[in-house]
Amino acid sequence: MRIGVLGTGAVGQALATRLVALGHDVMMGTRDAANPKAAAWATAAGGPGPASAGTFADAVHHGEVVINATAGTASLAALQAAGGAEALSGKVLVDVANPLDFARGAPPTLAVANTDSLGEQIQRAFPGARVVKTLNTVNANVMVHPEKVPGGHTVFVAGDDPAARQTVIELLRELGWLNGDILDLGGIQAARGMEMYLPLWLSMTAAQETPMFNIRVARA
Repeated sequence: MRIGVLGTGAVGQALATRLVALGHDVMMGTRDAANPKAAAWATAAGGPGPASAGTFADAVHHGEVVINATAGTASLAALQAAGGAEALSGKVLVDVANPLDFARGAPPTLAVANTDSLGEQIQRAFPGARVVKTLNTVNANVMVHPEKVPGGHTVFVAGDDPAARQTVIELLRELGWLNGDILDLGGIQAARGMEMYLPLWLSMTAAQETPMFNIRVARA
């Protein structure tokens, strides 16, 4: 599958590297086509799938699936720079970002919460995109290697398009997430709770002195 990954941070690099290793054709997108981090990643990424770098717009054009791994407070601007509503129309847009606001320092607050979410904002701004929120509740290493956390643990999926959710669920399975650990929450409004979990995740990370953990939904 052709996949565009927007963002060169830890999350974008982890996802792009793993997807190349799984045999996908991945382009990492940045604001500047000459971005040295993206170029270095494309050179270093090894696997059966090809790796390349380009602008945000190049990556969106390249991908059947597009992953938004940009900083949450900059995601709308990045997606607009990628070509906006016309370029994203029909694309499965996987949003793994969180709207963390560091304006007042650490710990961050949420730039949007309670009655809205970044996932919903993206869906409204780009109505033709098939937005699916997932993977935003775990560390980048856990995203791509869930087996590093022993035992079953839960990843959430939310989006208005059932077929797009299914495409993303299949990608999660490729990454190593087990069927019983993938919890489909339905529509994109569920992104509110997924994003509002982040302050608790940050507190748990500090208390345990590690981000290598996850939660499990235990059913009766």
